[in-house]
Amino acid sequence: MIKLVNIFVLTILVNNFLFSQNSNDIIGIWLNEEKNAKIEIYKSENLFFGKMIWLKEPKDINGEFKTDKNNPNKNLRNKKLLGLKILSNLMWNDKEKEWINGSIYNARDGKTYKLFANLSEQKLKLRGYIGFSLFGKTTIWTKSNSIN
Repeated sequence: MIKLVNIFVLTILVNNFLFSQNSNDIIGIWLNEEKNAKIEIYKSENLFFGKMIWLKEPKDINGEFKTDKNNPNKNLRNKKLLGLKILSNLMWNDKEKEWINGSIYNARDGKTYKLFANLSEQKLKLRGYIGFSLFGKTTIWTKSNSIN
């Protein structure tokens, strides 16, 4: 009986160790759900940010690098999409084991949404929303091993 209890406790401890997350697990290169962009997530002063580092089609039909043409700030519309920061200020919540209080910028519509994210099996689930998370959209990114 004692052996059985010890095996049970050991199994729980191993599972907790193998599947536990920490704040830095989000750091790295991620392929978006549409598989047309890669975002590098990095840490700065205990917050997490992400910038576009690869686009499947980085240039428009004229051979020019695509720009942030839908940005509500007219002064930023000529900024290249490559290198554009799209994730900002994500904070790790150790109790909930997720990243919270961030924002995500959608260059397709020029809008910024509130954001939280969680990680499961090398899949990053990001929930962008306005107001309440109930009124939002979830997208899933996959961990990538390379920039290209």
